[in-house]
Amino acid sequence: MSHRYIARALEPVLRKAARQFPAVVLTGPRQSGKTTLLNHLFGESSGYVSLEPPDVRASAIADPRGFLEMHPPPVIFDEVQYAPELLPYVKERIDQRRSAHGQYFLTGSQNLLLAAQVTETLAGRVAMLRLLPLSQREAAGSAAQPLPWESTGPQASLPTLAHREMWQDFLRGGYPELVAEPDRDISLWHASYNQTYLERDVRSLRQVGDLTSFQSFLRALAARTGQLLNLSDVARDLGIALNTAKAWLSVLEATFQVIVLRPYHANIGKRLVKTPKVYFTDTGTLCHLAGLKDPEHAAAGPMGGAIFETAVLVEILKTLVHRGEEPQVYFWRTSAGSEVDLVVESAGKLIPIEVKLSATPRPAMADGIRIFQDDLGQQAGRGYVVHGGDVRLPLAPRITAIPFAGI
Repeated sequence: MSHRYIARALEPVLRKAARQFPAVVLTGPRQSGKTTLLNHLFGESSGYVSLEPPDVRASAIADPRGFLEMHPPPVIFDEVQYAPELLPYVKERIDQRRSAHGQYFLTGSQNLLLAAQVTETLAGRVAMLRLLPLSQREAAGSAAQPLPWESTGPQASLPTLAHREMWQDFLRGGYPELVAEPDRDISLWHASYNQTYLERDVRSLRQVGDLTSFQSFLRALAARTGQLLNLSDVARDLGIALNTAKAWLSVLEATFQVIVLRPYHANIGKRLVKTPKVYFTDTGTLCHLAGLKDPEHAAAGPMGGAIFETAVLVEILKTLVHRGEEPQVYFWRTSAGSEVDLVVESAGKLIPIEVKLSATPRPAMADGIRIFQDDLGQQAGRGYVVHGGDVRLPLAPRITAIPFAGI
């Protein structure tokens, strides 16, 4: 079923990469729109082959040179993680026509394996880019809108959504199919995504013997979103080995399902917490795993703050990743209990961001940011309290309260 195409912020970056490199690799979670995007930009001039069907994969592995002969460049090879054996032969073809750019477009939904193989084999010949699910900017048709700390003029905002609508968006998440077809059954889509993703990706990456335990592990992570993640506690609660929990977490990170946020360390003589936090890449996935189906329950329930914090974090990450940048995002927490939810490194400054579910921003919400700015001095930039309402107002000399639409 074809659905409307939603313009992606990564388009100019991809075009530029295709002009400068013989090969472009686009990674990202399944269903984030990689194939659609490549076909939209290069489909008219390029061939297209998916390496997922077993017969195609078998022919690529059995006779790589013959396979590449049959599919001359420019060509899009989809899901290349199924036939990594092809990569050395792609390199051979590129080296025969080194000056020709935009020859091979490769997609993959498994980052660790693919990145290692690609960088080893195609070093210097390939641009590596990532496509995550849609950001709010892309969904609203304002893909190029800067982040609040990047613009010097008056701050623009995306259209502010009504409270219920915003939470409906969080439940839906950012996968293009769901955004382009608002009438789709959200619950059914996420259940089937979860299932397919488990069956295909997890089993191919690690021999997960017990999928039921893995499902419980996913739900345990969802319940701990935005909190300090103690994996040995999770493993003990689920009755699995700590090494298994670590392996499963790395699978989820490699397939772009979760983000492990690490604490920011600066040598400021304070004892800082070293444990990471975990977030899901998609608020829809998170709400599905938490069993939430209704905007009111999601907003008012015990997971409300964690879902809202996830939405803010992933909006920042998607905005940066879809420009072809490598985001530097952390959290900050001292052993004395001062903390800032998110710290974004931008243009040599550290931008502190506190996320509050309340629709009524108050100066006390900025306490953590003030301590951070005092401790880090010149390094700290303007701070922001992102809240659940629709007002924008100063809370302190270098701290502004902004609505979610202003991020």
